[in-house]
Amino acid sequence: MGRTLHPGPINKTKKWDKSLWVSPIPFGVTKVKPRHMIDSAKIAWKNKDNLNYAKNIILKGVCDGCALGVGGLQDQTLNGPHVCTTRFNVLRLNTAPPIKPEMLHQDIDELRKLSSAELRELGRVPYPMVRKKGDRKFKRVSWDEAMTVVSDKMKSLDPKQFAFYLTSRGITNESYYTASKIARYLETNHIDNASRICHSPSKSALKRSVGVGASTCNYQDWLGTDVLVFWGSVASNASPVSTKYMMEAKKRGTKIIVINPYREPAMENYWVPSVVESALFGTKIADDFYEVNIGGDIAMMHGIMKHWFDMEEEVEGSAVNHQFVQTHVNNYDELKETVINQSWEHIVQSSGVSKERIIELSNLLAGSRNGVMVWALGLTMHKHATDNISQVANLALLRGWLGRKHNGLMPLRGHSSVQGSGEMGADPFSLPGGDYNEENTKRIEGLWGFNLPEWPGDSVGVTIENAMLPEDSERKLKLYYMSGGNFLETMPDPNFVKSALENLEVRVHQDIILNTSTLLDAKETVVVLPAKTRYEQDGGGLSTSTERMVYFSPEIEGNRNRIAESRSEWKIYVDLAKRVKPEAAHLIDFKSGQEIREEIAKAHPQYDGVQYLKKAGDVYQYGGAWLCEDGICPTPDGRANLISMDIPDNNAKAGEYKLLMRRGKQFNSMVYGSKDAFNHMGRYDVLISERDGKRQGVDEGEAVVLYNQNGVFQGFVKFADIKDGNLGVQFPEGNFLVEKGIYESFVEMPDYVTDVKLEKADHFNANKDRQYYEKPVPDLEDNPN
Repeated sequence: MGRTLHPGPINKTKKWDKSLWVSPIPFGVTKVKPRHMIDSAKIAWKNKDNLNYAKNIILKGVCDGCALGVGGLQDQTLNGPHVCTTRFNVLRLNTAPPIKPEMLHQDIDELRKLSSAELRELGRVPYPMVRKKGDRKFKRVSWDEAMTVVSDKMKSLDPKQFAFYLTSRGITNESYYTASKIARYLETNHIDNASRICHSPSKSALKRSVGVGASTCNYQDWLGTDVLVFWGSVASNASPVSTKYMMEAKKRGTKIIVINPYREPAMENYWVPSVVESALFGTKIADDFYEVNIGGDIAMMHGIMKHWFDMEEEVEGSAVNHQFVQTHVNNYDELKETVINQSWEHIVQSSGVSKERIIELSNLLAGSRNGVMVWALGLTMHKHATDNISQVANLALLRGWLGRKHNGLMPLRGHSSVQGSGEMGADPFSLPGGDYNEENTKRIEGLWGFNLPEWPGDSVGVTIENAMLPEDSERKLKLYYMSGGNFLETMPDPNFVKSALENLEVRVHQDIILNTSTLLDAKETVVVLPAKTRYEQDGGGLSTSTERMVYFSPEIEGNRNRIAESRSEWKIYVDLAKRVKPEAAHLIDFKSGQEIREEIAKAHPQYDGVQYLKKAGDVYQYGGAWLCEDGICPTPDGRANLISMDIPDNNAKAGEYKLLMRRGKQFNSMVYGSKDAFNHMGRYDVLISERDGKRQGVDEGEAVVLYNQNGVFQGFVKFADIKDGNLGVQFPEGNFLVEKGIYESFVEMPDYVTDVKLEKADHFNANKDRQYYEKPVPDLEDNPN
């Protein structure tokens, strides 16, 4: 049977629905909400020196923000314009002028006084620079000088002693693919990307459950499905255009359920700026919230399944789609035995959700013929992340929600083309088109014409730790080559990360802007290389969206603030490889973006077709509308696998809280404002339930300290609708409380879940030296918010 193809964008419902309105008062006046029009005007003003180019990026380019896949003002889900302020905020990275020399070449300690947000405001990196040990300033150098520093160092090292990392800031598939090939050409498997700390567990879980590592469905499947469930996902914050899909789904009868420790206001009410009705009166998003303990999702899912199996005892087929399970699914009896042996007491204690509420949701799901499960970092940033997502897959498989319209499993990617990073092989455990196994290795070696390293590479967290290994260690990391990224603001334990980055002999920052990590010392040399943006890349570039749409974004002319010495990222990689190993340079010497796309089509069979994408608006979806169509999975036996496991130990110790980290007015770690637009949460506020606040004897706005064996966070109480026993702070400010070196067992995702204690600031500071924490803690200053 042939694959069903995506039908392309459809028309949205035109009739207004007053029952979905948040308020009859236009534009949400009096409400705590984003001010899209005002914010957009401010962004336009910020881009006033390059406004025509900014306009062309919006009208012709594929969004370099989230992974919804908006090309120009269009996408493949709904007809009509699609705009969001997240995309507008990222815009200045592409239109900014070069940093003024008097700012760029001032004393390094003066630059270090600036935050990453302030450094971003300075503009773009204008030319290659180096800063050697002892230098107080960056020195401008030629490309040849800069690349010679890097290549000479690589020649002197064992390939196990250098590593590559690629962030997700607009990087294209061509760059991911070239970096993957170059790393192996230079004989290292130490290459990783930003998906390691977002959705790498989604890939591992989906592959073992249904044999694929990507979303099995499309955004259109949200529109009219019976139930749309968001697990640990604040889609309206990370991917604002998705609220337009949610609104349309509600109009077509879909129920939206949100499962999260914090009742996120953005998932309750939203004002969609590109829909007149919603921009005026707002849209009610969620039909129900289930406030689960941090880390309690598996217990809740077991409760749902336990009730289903109880229903089956009464009436067979009342909850489980037996026809689908018998035809397409393995391990049913094993899962049933595991789940029914769980006690309700344990389920309720771990999940934090009452038996009655779990049964209520269980009944809703059992009565829904169609359903789409969506999840994000609330499920993935755990040491048991792969198991979290396998249990989501269990729910869908028991109901038969796979491989057909209005059904599926969707990891909601937060960054443009981060889905493509692993598929292009920029991953220590992957190669283009598959895993790093014997069969795929032979296939890729045949295509590339050289042997691949046989030793296993390390993930990003481990490579950072490797910088602190003894000098005589085989894997002592001495050179780190980073395309974007700021580990100081994304990884656990920033103090350790700082020490590790400064312990490298050479550190390379291939980027478009400076950030706080760029300014750290190195034992020998820091090299800064100016990269072109996605919209400047020679020959245009590809990006892969959440729903497996591969979009072509053309090279866009007319940048008044063009950085004359910047280079396409893939070209820089090729230049490096030719310098380090010139004897076989013809094997990696790409001449054009089209040449790379031709090879991608051969290296990754599912991408065969992308070589024909050549102009704005061109798009190709691999795999068809639904992966595992008709329930047939690309597993050895063609069947999906139910995964059995016990509920993990998740309970906080007496007197401690589970810590939730969330994003405010920001994109990833790039902060665009001090106040969250939906709840007025400041960067150093601490979300706590009013009941917990009263038990702690703290008042709204009061200074408090969160602490554990890892670090200290000084903040201010903000009462919120958050699950008792859980606290919320902003990411990345809360990273000082997270322990380094704790990884998810399948894919080495760092564990961002931790337990903390809370004290009044004056009490903590009075006793800190003898009672709590060895490091001196500066007294709290006035509220910086």
